[in-house]
Amino acid sequence: MEIFRKKSIQDLINEAGKKDVSLKKELGAFDLSMLGIGAIVGTGIFVLTGVAAAEHAGPALILSFILSGLVCVFAALCYAEFASTVPVAGSAYTYSYATFGEFIAWILGWDLILEYGFASASVASGWSGYFQGLIAGFGIHVPKALSSAFNPANGTYVDAPAIFITFIITFLLTKGVKHSARFNTLMVIIKLAVVIIFLAVGAWYVKPDNWTPFMPFGFSGVTAGAATAFYAYIGFDAVSTAAEEVKNPQRNMPIGIIASLLVCTLLYVAVSAVLTGIVPYQLLDVKNPVSFALNYIHQDWVAGFISLGAIAGITTVLTVMVFGQTRLFYAISRDGLLPKIFSKVDKKKQTPVVNSWITCLLVSIFSGLIPLGKLAELTNIGTLFAFMSVSIGILYLRKKQGAPKRGFRVPLVPWIPLLAFLSCGYLVLQLPALTWISFFVWLLIGLVIYFSYGIKHSTLNR
Repeated sequence: MEIFRKKSIQDLINEAGKKDVSLKKELGAFDLSMLGIGAIVGTGIFVLTGVAAAEHAGPALILSFILSGLVCVFAALCYAEFASTVPVAGSAYTYSYATFGEFIAWILGWDLILEYGFASASVASGWSGYFQGLIAGFGIHVPKALSSAFNPANGTYVDAPAIFITFIITFLLTKGVKHSARFNTLMVIIKLAVVIIFLAVGAWYVKPDNWTPFMPFGFSGVTAGAATAFYAYIGFDAVSTAAEEVKNPQRNMPIGIIASLLVCTLLYVAVSAVLTGIVPYQLLDVKNPVSFALNYIHQDWVAGFISLGAIAGITTVLTVMVFGQTRLFYAISRDGLLPKIFSKVDKKKQTPVVNSWITCLLVSIFSGLIPLGKLAELTNIGTLFAFMSVSIGILYLRKKQGAPKRGFRVPLVPWIPLLAFLSCGYLVLQLPALTWISFFVWLLIGLVIYFSYGIKHSTLNR
């Protein structure tokens, strides 16, 4: 059938190498690892740790993070093989084009637009909250009407700081991928330094009594905590959207994906251990658990650093998410399924400049006008759907083509891809019914766009 037409892996690689559309190859394994850490360590470590401990897991939050990390490692191994075999922009969308065909690829691409777009908007909204908190300490206040998303009952109409940071990040991204990577690395170093300061100071105030009972909500609390903590890991897949801009992708892509995930899992486990050791878990249901813990032990001077680290952390997440969104639009447009304006590359900067500013406009509208809670709901389901598709894709690819001759190979096939699929499937079933309904409405809009535009303009029609 026409809708299931495929592109071979060689065709995808050849298209990526065309002179008139190619992106500049400037990233190494270190840059990719920093992109991964930049995407993962942010809202999760500074915000979610408290809620997950107080409401779900208690001190066993450590196990929740290990469980979520394991689920992500299974999926990351599958991503690493695909990124090594198909070093082309577009992440799971591109991999699906080679394995399942155009229609499934479009569904997945549309799903990833949801993930990156709403994640970018929710992160920009979170950044705005932390930024306003920081400047309030200096007596500076954003006018109420411009301080939060549209809610006339509260007297707020637009979140101006969220729009401001989105424009700054987009400006940086249009300057070239190396400039963006350097800025991201600087921000990652700041936030890692802040996390290490928290661990170094907090470790002296840990009371082992606070870890008992270790599992107050039972194992079901640990799994519920893992489903909540999963949001903290979203982002490592954004590393694979950079595949086309990587030097030696067969070696560097797997290192970047797996190294960033391992570093972040260790950090999350260490932070949750110290956090629940300092403060009784019942008290941690606050928006700023790390700062709260330091105030609790009267180390207020470090709490100021934490706000700075949180802002740096959230800035890097936003940078990587907006970057991932632009590269996804670029890949889908190059295949003809979206207008060509999205795959136009600036000859001097070798980045998709027009695409970046369109993305900026869309993210600004979402983050400036839609409340944070509504934005965050849809991000998890989009990510889990992508992870499940990539896991099954590896099995399909191995059956058709066998193990890749060079580059990274997933060990223990078919068990690891199956574990990735089943564990992501379990987590996706924990999501509320309203999230599922919203997801299906989004997919319905995607189907209308595909059958009215994409199917006719696809490059495979020629």
